[in-house]
Amino acid sequence: MLILRLSSRFSQFLRPQISYTAVKMTQSRGYAEAQMPLTFASTTKVFYNQSDIKQVDIPSYSGSFGILPNHVPAIAMLKPGVVTVYEQDGSFKKFFVSSGSVTINNDSSVQVLAEEAVPVENLDPQACREGLHKAQQDLGSATTDEARTEANIAVEVHEALIRAVE
Repeated sequence: MLILRLSSRFSQFLRPQISYTAVKMTQSRGYAEAQMPLTFASTTKVFYNQSDIKQVDIPSYSGSFGILPNHVPAIAMLKPGVVTVYEQDGSFKKFFVSSGSVTINNDSSVQVLAEEAVPVENLDPQACREGLHKAQQDLGSATTDEARTEANIAVEVHEALIRAVE
C-alpha cells in the first residue's frame, strides 16, 4: 500500500513537467513556415542539391512514408519503388529508385541516396515487362543460392518498375 501511495505522489510531481513539455513541443512545431532542404542523388546524377521542398514520399522496407518539415530524425533503407518530390509551387516529380538510403536530420534536411534513380517519365513500359520476363526466366533456371538471390532481386525491381509506369 505504501508503494501505491508513493507512486501516486511521484506521478503528481511528473505531470506538470510532462504537460509543459508536450505543450512546448506542439508550440515549437511550425510545419507551414519550416524549410526542408532535400539532397537527392544517384551514383550518376544529382536531382536535388539542398533544394527547399514541401514533402517527399519514400518507399522503404519498413513501409512507404511521407516526410514533411520537422519530421522525426530517422534513417531508412529504400526499396525499389517511386520517390515523389512535392515542390514549393505545388507541382511534383516522380523518380524510380532501385535501392539506397534516406536520412532525415534534426534540422529537417533530407538526403536520399539511390543506387539507381530515373524520372518515371523516362521509363519504357515495354522494356520493363521484357525485363521482368527475363528475370523470371533467370529465377526459374537458377542453380545456385547466389543466382537465385540475384534473380529474386531482379524480379522485385522489375515488378516495382511495372507498378511505376502503370
